[in-house]
Amino acid sequence: MPHISLPDGLPGIRGPMAFRPETAKPLNELAELLLRSDNSLSRGDRELIATYVSSLNACTFCWRSHAAVAACHLGDETLVDSAIASPEHAGISEKLKALLAVAARVQLSGRMVTPEDIARARSFGATDIEIHDTVLIAAAFCMFNRYVDGLAAVTPTDPAAYRDRAALTAERGYSMGQPPV
Repeated sequence: MPHISLPDGLPGIRGPMAFRPETAKPLNELAELLLRSDNSLSRGDRELIATYVSSLNACTFCWRSHAAVAACHLGDETLVDSAIASPEHAGISEKLKALLAVAARVQLSGRMVTPEDIARARSFGATDIEIHDTVLIAAAFCMFNRYVDGLAAVTPTDPAAYRDRAALTAERGYSMGQPPV
């Protein structure tokens, strides 16, 4: 049960965003910029970073939502699940493995990111913008995760609820005039 009176029928972050639409707009714009703008990292890779951080934070709504969006972009739900469970053993690029390791460090504390983490990412071809965006996605999703869980927002248990919304989000984005998944 949510800690405050949120609108009925809006799960996860959608409830708090509907409660305070003036904060929803910049948060949606941030998600749109980080996850969908032009970038050398694919939308699927960026969604996977958001998913991984959300899973490390145990924010079920966010990790399920973004895992479903990542699967839409990557076309492979099993790959997304394996990357969340064990990035180092998943069938993803070495660069993405290194960036997920950086994201995991940020999830613990920004000060946990080491020169060795960055050197590893660079050794697999990560650019400054990719490293920057990985750190910012990880930091932003720590905030989003705490927003959802800090208000005890409703979290659906049916995986189909995430898949249905994910297809719309993958197609239309986070600034489609509605709070994101």
